[in-house]
Amino acid sequence: MLIDLLIVLTYFITIFVVAISGRMGKDVTTEEYFLSSRNLRWYSVAISTIATNVQGYQFLGMMGSAYLYGLAQANLEINAIQGLWMAAFIFIPLYLKDKVITVTQFIKNRLGTTASLFYSISNIILFSTIALGGALFWGAYAADLVFGDYLSFIHEDRTTRVGILLAGLGIFSAIYTYLGGLAAVVKTDLIQFGIIIIGGIAILIVALNNLGGWRELYTKTPDLMHLHLPADHPQLPWIAVFGWFLLNINYWCANQSVVQRSLAARSLKEAQIGLLVGGVLKYLMAILIIIPGIALAGILIDNPLQDPDQTFPYLVANYLPVGMRGIILCALFASLMSTVDSTFNSLATLWSVDIYKGYIRKDATDKQMVAAGRQTILVTLFTGVGMGLILLYSKFSAVEVAFTHTLNELRYYIITGIVVLICTAGFVLKPNYRLVIVGFISTFFSHLFLENYFPDLNYFVRASLVIATGFLLIAIPAFFQKGMRPLKDIYQSASPQLTKAGVVLLLSLVVLHLIFH
Repeated sequence: MLIDLLIVLTYFITIFVVAISGRMGKDVTTEEYFLSSRNLRWYSVAISTIATNVQGYQFLGMMGSAYLYGLAQANLEINAIQGLWMAAFIFIPLYLKDKVITVTQFIKNRLGTTASLFYSISNIILFSTIALGGALFWGAYAADLVFGDYLSFIHEDRTTRVGILLAGLGIFSAIYTYLGGLAAVVKTDLIQFGIIIIGGIAILIVALNNLGGWRELYTKTPDLMHLHLPADHPQLPWIAVFGWFLLNINYWCANQSVVQRSLAARSLKEAQIGLLVGGVLKYLMAILIIIPGIALAGILIDNPLQDPDQTFPYLVANYLPVGMRGIILCALFASLMSTVDSTFNSLATLWSVDIYKGYIRKDATDKQMVAAGRQTILVTLFTGVGMGLILLYSKFSAVEVAFTHTLNELRYYIITGIVVLICTAGFVLKPNYRLVIVGFISTFFSHLFLENYFPDLNYFVRASLVIATGFLLIAIPAFFQKGMRPLKDIYQSASPQLTKAGVVLLLSLVVLHLIFH
């Protein structure tokens, strides 16, 4: 136990030293602070983008879902490749051409001030509450669930312990993000992703060794080795693929906390290479998260777990040696912090550039904008920790609350409208600005209608219907008047080699769906 705790202590010291080594003073420019001087190389774009995506919930919830449903759960990982491809060749070229700092500025250029304000406020609300609170809660909860005995020194009462851990990790992440901006976030993400990969490989190896090897996945769990489940499956029906497609546009193409690395790339070529490599890394993450869950289902085939969310804790507790457990704990902390620091940075950027400079103080200097961004980090630290504590109370209260489902529903009420905006900005030529607002607002009421009158409809399918309805409401009139953007304006590649690499990546996804259907 002492060795494991020393490993964790070393991890925190390393992260802090690396983060503050490039801390910035008061005279830093907005591009230096928010976009790391637009100087990121492709490997930083790739690793930091994917590190931001990994959360503690993936180790708990997704591995547990893989234990129950098998490879079908991998759809939420590997289909991200479609979103990364669209970001690389459709949206990031447009953002870089406009030289924007935030996605809001791009939407303003294409859809007007009102639509851009809706986008910015929607994201600020989403990031400062559900995104931050969810990441903090799941990371702290996962760490305590797996390593409660190690962390008992914090407090004997479990609820109090997770609350302290949640707040402490939030404060730690806020400090180095406040001091170093995006540069500090990216530097720490490189370390954190490495730790996540090491921990994930360790879990994968012990799971497969105890199962008897890769071949046993097909021998003992053949029913779990399919990507596609029946259309009426309540959780992961194959028809949800269209919903995943549209929701991936939001996450990988319109999410400020994700695309900010690409906006900070040295060139379009560096951004596109980074995003394509990120697609390859999503395959790796799918293997590390999904396969151990299926393997444990085979190991415990005669004595299954009562709670599938115990999959990850069971593997750690029963198969990992001392020392390796410390690395796994670091991996859980890293998955939390790499998401939280990115969210803090994107919130600072959105508020400072879109709201402070755009509406509050239009003549603000770089110094004032950076100061406003830093203040945003401090304010949203409280909102994020507050939401995390609400989730903690919900989880541990006597009344059973399905807050995960509730959070997804709340998130999709906002996300569906954002997808409508970004698709309109990217694909529709000169849409009616008023109709854009109607389409955005309509997603809320469409979602409400489908949720109340078709409660059994899978929420991925529901989201796809809501998005399609809102987008078509805008696109159809525009199509008959001005048409859609020509292909040459939609697709852009920095080189023929990158075009070929993108095609290979997409074809690999198609082949996987055909092989493991």
